Amino acid sequence: MVKIVDVARAAGVAPSTVSRALNGDPTVTQEYLDRVREAAEALGYRPNRVARSLRRQSTDVVALIIPDVGNNFCTAITRGVEDVAREAGLSVLLCNSDEDSAKEAMYLDIAEAQRVAGVVIAPHSQDADVSLVVDSGIPVVAIDRHLGDKVDSITTDSRTGAREATAHLLEAGWERPGCCGGPRDIETAWWRADGYRDAVEEAGVPATIAHGTYDREGGAAAAAELLDGHPELDSLFISNEQMALGVLAELGRRGLRPGVDMGVLTFDDTPWAPLMAPPMSVVEQPAYEIGARAARLLTDRIRGDVSGTPCHEVLPTRLVVRESSRRATR
Repeated sequence: MVKIVDVARAAGVAPSTVSRALNGDPTVTQEYLDRVREAAEALGYRPNRVARSLRRQSTDVVALIIPDVGNNFCTAITRGVEDVAREAGLSVLLCNSDEDSAKEAMYLDIAEAQRVAGVVIAPHSQDADVSLVVDSGIPVVAIDRHLGDKVDSITTDSRTGAREATAHLLEAGWERPGCCGGPRDIETAWWRADGYRDAVEEAGVPATIAHGTYDREGGAAAAAELLDGHPELDSLFISNEQMALGVLAELGRRGLRPGVDMGVLTFDDTPWAPLMAPPMSVVEQPAYEIGARAARLLTDRIRGDVSGTPCHEVLPTRLVVRESSRRATR
């Protein structure tokens, strides 16, 4: 392994000059900087990141803790975080919490122990304890869900998105929309269920909600509960795209056609949504932008460009109407 002393010998400078040059010390002259860079490149020198992190008491790594990278929404967020972090010279450590609070807590402990530069987290609930990380001076940005007033957050207006989606179903001619809601202990599920209630109550229609987990099984179970217990329902608003896959499977099992026998609209756009037969109507969230803005805010905190009161940014959603929510002729 090539060491700093080897680079110093090849460049004809002191090891301390090599260290200062490679760490961007402005006191190093351009001549010495060029000599060090040429020697380091010629020898194939790679900095020892572990040793450097111990000296600086931090690494060049940010931890991204998300529920499920298999979810298209989380995948787009991850890309946004990674792109911005890479531009800032930071690497991203990806952690899947699987909506498991114990697993989430384990990753937070690891982040603190490894002295990561910062943490971006989509917390399972508002009770997620990030105090150990925050008390260690590590910046934290919550995404998709809040973590109180002490931590930066980038979220979307889930309640308004759900209200607009349900109102669209009613305006399209569906008379009794039901809601396949997400887990009761997850913030986004509360807001989307509340938005659904806002729309049906304004229309004078009873609210009918079944809660399930944020996955295919949860969607299928919620749809079955609604359809078995409330045969009068003629449309469904679904809390997320993974649940939507389960709902579609359950409708298919019962011989119900989206857009004909049952109006269907889900939160989150996905690559498969416009390819369905019929294409799926969705509430689109700016997932990539959530990740990018979170990473940008985090890097600003790491560099000290932003300080003081936590920032709480709420991004708008967009209703994308396709055939699954338009009432077709039988």
